[in-house]
Amino acid sequence: MITLGDYLTVSAILFAIGFAGVMFRRNLIVILMALELMLNAANLSLIAFSRFRVDGNGLPNYNAQVFVFFIITVAAAEVAVGLAIVVALFRARETTDIKDVSQLKF
Repeated sequence: MITLGDYLTVSAILFAIGFAGVMFRRNLIVILMALELMLNAANLSLIAFSRFRVDGNGLPNYNAQVFVFFIITVAAAEVAVGLAIVVALFRARETTDIKDVSQLKF
């Protein structure tokens, strides 16, 4: 039987991998992917809490799962805007390295 602790452990591991990717990588695309991994780890924990929280009738509370759909929608918009910025920076500077793109002036 899978418990709430198992889901939270996987979520914490995914969040730690994403956090390490943001902190130690220097490529903008990899940083965006690591941010998405952190966001999905938070979504996993919300789903787990929603699944294991039971109301008075013995049914799971699905409010957090509805909230996750909104988070996924915002994440899709974030990726679209982030990739557009990365493409614009690559066209202007011909690099996606953080050290070379330290200023957002063209």
